[in-house]
Amino acid sequence: MSNLLDHLSRSVLLCDGAMGTRIQELDLSVEKDFGGHENCTDILTRTRPDLIRSIHASYLASGADILKTNTFGASPVTLGEFGIGAEAFALNRESAELAREAVEQFADGRKRYVLGGIGPGTKLPSLGHIEYQTLEDALTIQCAGLIAGRIDAFLIETCQDPLQIKAAVNGA
Repeated sequence: MSNLLDHLSRSVLLCDGAMGTRIQELDLSVEKDFGGHENCTDILTRTRPDLIRSIHASYLASGADILKTNTFGASPVTLGEFGIGAEAFALNRESAELAREAVEQFADGRKRYVLGGIGPGTKLPSLGHIEYQTLEDALTIQCAGLIAGRIDAFLIETCQDPLQIKAAVNGA
């Protein structure tokens, strides 16, 4: 089973749970852990890689076949709300690398995979919050970082705006 689609055609694979929920249940410091970026869980990839590794390891130990990257809000648009939009490519790459390291270090003979998580962001093109092309360009940067970090596939998550979905698919 050389790739994810081959594996899925032969068996059911279990994906990890919600990264954001796991992070939010922790007692973290805005300054120390989030680097002053309150509720920017994506920055923890850089400021607390130990924490992200630990969450990945716990999902693998629980039987997950697939890990999602810590990139739900890691588009340049959403990160821009924290003043770190220019770091999107690097944060996505680093997050994918952390997840890839986790699956490669979890040696039990099973093949594991990494999905690059792309969340809906905070701006809806259908409601005029953002121009469609601006969003697609931003998601292209996010996807390029995820690819550079060696993901196996993309996971476009919880989008309800059809233009968000289109931008994410075209960005990928």
